[in-house]
Amino acid sequence: MALPLARPHRVDVTIASVSLLSGLALWALGLHAQTDRPLDADWALIPLFVLAGLSLLRRTAPQFALVCATLTLAADQFTDGNLASILMFTDIVYASVVYGSPAAARRIPVTTGLFTVAVTIGFLAWLRIPEAILIGVLAGVVSFAPATTGVLVRNHREAADAAKLRAEQTALLAEMDRVQAVMAERARMARELHDMVANHLSAIAIHSTAALSLDTPQTSKDALAVIRENSVEGLAEMRRLIGILRSDSGDLEPAAAPTLDGLGSLIAGARTNGLDVTLDDARAAEGPKLPAPVEMAAYRIVQESLTNALKHASPGPVTVALAQEPRALRIHVTSPYDDPSGPRAPGSGAGLVGMRERTELLGGTFESGPESTHEGKVWTVSAALPVDPADEGAKE
Repeated sequence: MALPLARPHRVDVTIASVSLLSGLALWALGLHAQTDRPLDADWALIPLFVLAGLSLLRRTAPQFALVCATLTLAADQFTDGNLASILMFTDIVYASVVYGSPAAARRIPVTTGLFTVAVTIGFLAWLRIPEAILIGVLAGVVSFAPATTGVLVRNHREAADAAKLRAEQTALLAEMDRVQAVMAERARMARELHDMVANHLSAIAIHSTAALSLDTPQTSKDALAVIRENSVEGLAEMRRLIGILRSDSGDLEPAAAPTLDGLGSLIAGARTNGLDVTLDDARAAEGPKLPAPVEMAAYRIVQESLTNALKHASPGPVTVALAQEPRALRIHVTSPYDDPSGPRAPGSGAGLVGMRERTELLGGTFESGPESTHEGKVWTVSAALPVDPADEGAKE
């Protein structure tokens, strides 16, 4: 069994030093653990020093220390012995359970228990007197008692470490949940802000560009009218958003979530901004009421699709089609995709990301991209929103 190179722990040095000094004091006073042994009292100093040295290894090499201490204590039975030697042995037994390997911690109490029983039975059979039981009790106090104490201490420490680990894991999970909640709320706010304001700002940018590019009084007047209308509506949307975020803003009533009933106004606003929009709403009038999250997501997807068409589409018809199936609401928006001849507003791609996020949050499917048709190249936006929240998504 190889000795470790680790330095003894400070507590182990203190225990070894105090035990050795106590043993020397008992030896000097002539107080011995037993009498009538083959070797005189001076020989008891050898096991005393050996056990003091092994106490230095009680934490760094507990199993090695226990094996050597057992052999040393057995040799000490041929001397007058020392009470300090016995106490150091019991401490080494205790330390071998507390600081040893898990296998040793399970094996040592069983071994010492069997040893105690064997000593008791052996001396009863040999001496045939009831007092022989006291020898077994002494063997149990020296070996089995410190081993079981070590088991109790080790189990308590492991339970405390496990509780500490669970507390740390719980705190980590709580922090992760908090961060995810904050990120989800920020993403939701970003989508709402983009969907509510981007349409108005895009119209303002396009019509201001047209007013600067086409130097005619009527064009400038029409552009300024559209700019003013979108500025007022965008400011109202911003105020409603601020009212939701700030309880001290004076607007404590939350803004109503948009629904598909507002598609008519949305289409009319897009036509005012210059889009040639056609709405094909194939939903049954007597059909079941859609869940509020589905209606809001559908409204925002149509709104953002019209905003993108206003910013990027070529002149031509824009179609918005809605169809309700037994388990899904389908949205299909197309717009011309050739190079636009008029002014256009820059885009960041956040709108497509927001539409995809809204669809995925409901467990639906989303696709967007250019397509070639008999009427030319178009940009399509297709989304399928499950009507039942338990659905994982409607397949194309």
